[in-house]
Amino acid sequence: MKNIRTIDLFNFDLEKGKQQEHIALSFEVVGQPIGTAPVIVVNHSITGNSTVCGRNGWWDGLIGENKTIDTNTYTIITFNIPGNGYNANFEDLIPNYRDFTIRDIAAIFWEGLFYLKIKNLFAVIGGSLGGAIAWEMAALQPKRIENLIPIATDWKTTDKIIANVLIQDQILNNSEDPILEARYFANLYFRNTEYINQIFKRTNLEISSISPIEKCVLANNKCQISGYRLMNFLLKSNDLTRKRRDFSSIVNTIKANIHLIGIHTDGLFPADENRITFLKLRKIKPNVFYHEIDSDFGHDAYLKETERISYLLKPIFKSKKIIIRNKFNYTMGNYFMNT
Repeated sequence: MKNIRTIDLFNFDLEKGKQQEHIALSFEVVGQPIGTAPVIVVNHSITGNSTVCGRNGWWDGLIGENKTIDTNTYTIITFNIPGNGYNANFEDLIPNYRDFTIRDIAAIFWEGLFYLKIKNLFAVIGGSLGGAIAWEMAALQPKRIENLIPIATDWKTTDKIIANVLIQDQILNNSEDPILEARYFANLYFRNTEYINQIFKRTNLEISSISPIEKCVLANNKCQISGYRLMNFLLKSNDLTRKRRDFSSIVNTIKANIHLIGIHTDGLFPADENRITFLKLRKIKPNVFYHEIDSDFGHDAYLKETERISYLLKPIFKSKKIIIRNKFNYTMGNYFMNT
């Protein structure tokens, strides 16, 4: 059962010079109560939402009781990207989606954290669009994150991604069945041939009334049109260096340990780009780590390969011993929290 809370933000200044009169920022908290444990922010992607674990949790293989990101140990916060419609409240819909950038979403998430009186984070983690938002959160507040974990993503967009965004934007604004047709395109674009063939295992060329791939697309049709338009368009604005200094100068201010996970078969954020990012980072920061997953799932591996991702992340989330002094006091590294 969803346990969604909402923070109301007013007169929020956007990067493009516009002002959003009202933003309803909805979120969920799982694990330990706020103020009693280290905090992890999990950023969702286009087809995700604030429900990360338990029944219907899109990252349940990674987050939960006694799992790699252990709800017995951490406070886990997941914000809904404003406008994604998950809260089923028309007040949180965004009418002018082209006014927003990934940087705006990162700034909105920080505003939510400050409202909750959270100033420092043990980790920020996200896949795909969520990982790009994580990069921006680190750039906006370079001293407040201990571990930055972008998965199946990069700090910049590519011409191929921009083309994908523009095609889907045309579909979403001109189709009679916009989400279905946009998901048709995205499912084929993000996934490699091996994955598609493995899923559907089509044995003949006859055309039925509804094919297995159509059923798969329909099953993933969970987004409201306003939210899909916004989240698709955000990918076009993915650029950590926009109106800033060069990448090396920006990253040099980020104090977090940076853990990159690329997907060898990723058709959206290619592993080659991840490797280039890693080599740039290694020249200026010693606390940078790169792992690459070889998977038939392509870009979807950040959702499907939770066992592999868990294995790679365990050293991060088990690296510090948490000593329970009594029922209310916790120490962890340089953190001390007392309720």
